Amino acid sequence: MVQCAQPHTPMNMIPRIPSLFLALLATGCIQAPKAPAPYDLLAVGNETGSVVAIPVTAETGRLVYLTDRLSDAERAELEELAPNVDFVSGLSANEALARAAEFHGADAHLLSSELVAAATNLRWAQSQTAGVGRYLAIEELVGNPDLVLTNMKGIHGPVIAEHVMAMLLSLSRDLPGYQRAQGLGEWDRAAGDGQWALAGSTLFVVGMGGIGTEVARRAHGFDMRVLATVRTSRKAPSYVDELGVGKDLERFLPQADVVVICLPLTSDTLGLFNAETIALMKPGAILINIARGPIVDTEALVAALESGKLGGAGLDVTDPEPLTPGHALWSRDDVIITPHVASSAALTGERRDALFHENLRRFGAGLPLLNVVDKQLGY
Repeated sequence: MVQCAQPHTPMNMIPRIPSLFLALLATGCIQAPKAPAPYDLLAVGNETGSVVAIPVTAETGRLVYLTDRLSDAERAELEELAPNVDFVSGLSANEALARAAEFHGADAHLLSSELVAAATNLRWAQSQTAGVGRYLAIEELVGNPDLVLTNMKGIHGPVIAEHVMAMLLSLSRDLPGYQRAQGLGEWDRAAGDGQWALAGSTLFVVGMGGIGTEVARRAHGFDMRVLATVRTSRKAPSYVDELGVGKDLERFLPQADVVVICLPLTSDTLGLFNAETIALMKPGAILINIARGPIVDTEALVAALESGKLGGAGLDVTDPEPLTPGHALWSRDDVIITPHVASSAALTGERRDALFHENLRRFGAGLPLLNVVDKQLGY
């Protein structure tokens, strides 16, 4: 039996010998280091469906992770988080394929059908994005029940939610109208048209996952009535007035002054907002899409805006993306378009690093990973 003379020995004082590290880890004499992030990691990682990629015991050999190029400082940081993991970086596609059997984990964007087929020991792939459609197109990945895919769902929540509120406030206060007057050097109090207050109006979050949750919280903070849908029925949190499931879409749409799409793109959500769905929306409602462009039928959206059925739209994503030159949406005063940048902020990068580091720590320690993707559902 291993005796623990110093239960809290700093990691930098422990010799980096795999068998000793794993033995001490297994007996509880040491704890795997925490990810160096100032956030509650459960706020940036979901435990639903968490699963161990590789059980780690004292007999487990060293693990190998394939990643992009690393600086010396980055490598040192990762090695401290997972002392029993070797990091292979900077390989060409052919070099990685030749060494495929070595890898136990990998950055998902480095994978191909050929690499996954040859990587017989691969058990974990980490996507650096929330959307994983490109990886689910790899049959060898989807068809391997032992290969765990994790993503970055939820890390973008705070920043994208702020982007949603920025679009909504700009439309509700008609800031584009006043900005045009500003550009002309005119003090025109009538430049804005039809301003309205968020307080007392209703916002509907379609798909209250990590991002939708942050949108709902902020809408509640603006004294809006908040409706939302989730995949599986559960009790509504304090910041949501009514929480439904997918079948409640048709019931909620006519009530909402603002509809915010926060759904993943799957076979079920492709074209979900078509002419029939938009027809159910409240006259003059605002549609905001920060999810994926193909969830909305673009021709149906343009028709609804031109007819006055919708009062405006905020689009960080479009279909096609980017929009073609001269597209009808470019010139509309009631539409705000941003080029798929809703998640852009230093905070997003910090949260991405925090989640990756925590998953890497868990991988090395044989603990359940966060943000496990259901490869059949697609998210």
